[in-house]
Amino acid sequence: MSHFVTGATGFIGRHLVERLLARDERVYALVREASLARLHELRAELDPEGERLIPIVGDLSQPRLGLADACIERLRGKVDGFFHLAALYDMAASDEELEEANVAGTRHAVELANALEVRCLHHVSSIAAAGRYRGVFREDMFEEAEGLDDPYFRTKHESERVAREESTRPWRVYRPAIVVGHSGTGEIDKIDGPYYFFKLIQRLRGSLPPWFPLLGIEGAPINLVPVDFVADAIDAIAHADGLDGRAFHLVDPEPASVGRVMNVFARAAHAPEFALRVDANVTNVIPGVVRSGLSKLPPVKRIGDQVLADLGIPRRVLSYVDQPTRFDCRETTAALEGSGIAVPELESYAHRLWDHWERNLDPDLFKDRSLRGAVAGKRVLITGASAGIGREAALRLGAAGATVLLVARSGEKLGDVKNEIEKAGGEAFIHPADLSDMESCDQLVASVTAQHGGIDILVNNAGRSIRRSLALSYDRFHDFERTMQINYFGALKLVLGFVGGMRERGYGQVINVSSIGVQTNTPRFSAYVASKSALDAFARCIASEVVDDGVTVTTVYMPLVRTEMIAPTRIYDAFPTLDVGEAAEMICRAAVERPKRVATRLGIFGEILYATAPKAVDVILNTAYKLFPDSAAARGEKAKGKPEMSSEAVAFAHLIPGVHW
Repeated sequence: MSHFVTGATGFIGRHLVERLLARDERVYALVREASLARLHELRAELDPEGERLIPIVGDLSQPRLGLADACIERLRGKVDGFFHLAALYDMAASDEELEEANVAGTRHAVELANALEVRCLHHVSSIAAAGRYRGVFREDMFEEAEGLDDPYFRTKHESERVAREESTRPWRVYRPAIVVGHSGTGEIDKIDGPYYFFKLIQRLRGSLPPWFPLLGIEGAPINLVPVDFVADAIDAIAHADGLDGRAFHLVDPEPASVGRVMNVFARAAHAPEFALRVDANVTNVIPGVVRSGLSKLPPVKRIGDQVLADLGIPRRVLSYVDQPTRFDCRETTAALEGSGIAVPELESYAHRLWDHWERNLDPDLFKDRSLRGAVAGKRVLITGASAGIGREAALRLGAAGATVLLVARSGEKLGDVKNEIEKAGGEAFIHPADLSDMESCDQLVASVTAQHGGIDILVNNAGRSIRRSLALSYDRFHDFERTMQINYFGALKLVLGFVGGMRERGYGQVINVSSIGVQTNTPRFSAYVASKSALDAFARCIASEVVDDGVTVTTVYMPLVRTEMIAPTRIYDAFPTLDVGEAAEMICRAAVERPKRVATRLGIFGEILYATAPKAVDVILNTAYKLFPDSAAARGEKAKGKPEMSSEAVAFAHLIPGVHW
């Protein structure tokens, strides 16, 4: 037997071609000139002799697919099955692209099938051809489709109409559900359907522990089938007798809800699951006209579009969350009886789909994730650059090609850092300043602007930390003044001085180094945490004002780092901490990814726990308050040897690592 296949190099097409060739049948594969290389690769894999997979150069946009009369005459009467798979399945495609590929393309394919006098036209449609039909859509239904406003649904319906009404040859129609990767290998060639939500799952995994329960929606059943099932079913049904003039639903007879599917993939990704799922129908208490009107309000639409854009989810995908259609598949089940072909359970292969996506299709894989790509040629001002985290971050930024502006009180120490950067081939400039002195801050802004014309990235890293309990602070108001002076007012002066230029140029970033203490509200750090919290609140407020100007405000919630700043608190010698390299990496990550925040899972968990159970958090923190005493320095005494720590204190410090108690 001989067959003609459009879309032979496509996702479903190449799997179907493999099955046809396995039957020792000849396949004429339509291919554009530009895609010949892909077909040759497929040919080398499936037909090394090159005798049964024959390329036919043509174009879906041309009448009779652009085949010359001589070619048509040569193939006339020699093609048994004409498989039309070429179509546009992209949920992000424009209306015009969908119309041209799906409707006009099918018309041209049917014209060719008629001219070739094929034995049977096999048209691969989609369950989208049913539109948003409310109820059970049977395989013998077509005209009953409704809710075809979506251009993808409409063009799939119309292309099936063309196959049914304009074909002069016998026909069979196949309506696959949402096609996902191969159940055995996870392979898929592009992001579609549920894959659009994988980035959300990945971000949740990066932010929260896998056991943390989430609130989600239940949603309607969503029908997913692996590509190997689809190819197997089409191949089997196409070779069966007596099935002309019928449509076949290649679907899961027992589809899971959107919420259950999300949890299956969350388990595959080792991400937190949606333990409490709300029925989407709860929104039905709001009249449809009101819901529709609200969704069209410019502010509401803009916010929704931004959230979807951040996650890479096309708006059309949301139509599947409450898809009201159920698909009967009795004709398909009967046709496949005895073949052993059936839809495998999603749980049995979801881990393969996730693994293939994360290794091959995650959009972040194709971004320049290098520090050099983010900062090369950029003017980066970093405060507190003479030692510790600031020094290490400056060295990394300089090595990555940034022009580093080094700020600290000690010009001599800054000179050492500058020399190291220049020895490594970087460029650095020294700008000594005392950030606790507002006049010094003004002079710094003026000198940097005059010498460099402004900056592209401001890293507010310099800070002062004070660990002292409330009981020892009654007569130490100056502790609060000192921390506010450098941690808040100094940083604020620099933001006010430089962000205006960033907005004018349409690009910039402010990176504020905050503390995990802001997220966990640790005792004995009221002065320090309050000053960092003030800067956080300021950053959150201005972020919404500058987002349109290409300026990003990022907060790095730094956990406990082993630096000179924590040296006076001797109990920290026994604490698990980051080293300065790991801390600097958090700042570099902020420059590369430009996120809203960089934080540890523990810090995020602390925020959520305090928001949901603040009194319980007080009890936990009070336990830590009693376990870890004030330092000798906080008491105004000289340290006498290494402080003793109880086994309970050591265990507590390791149970909640990174928090400065």
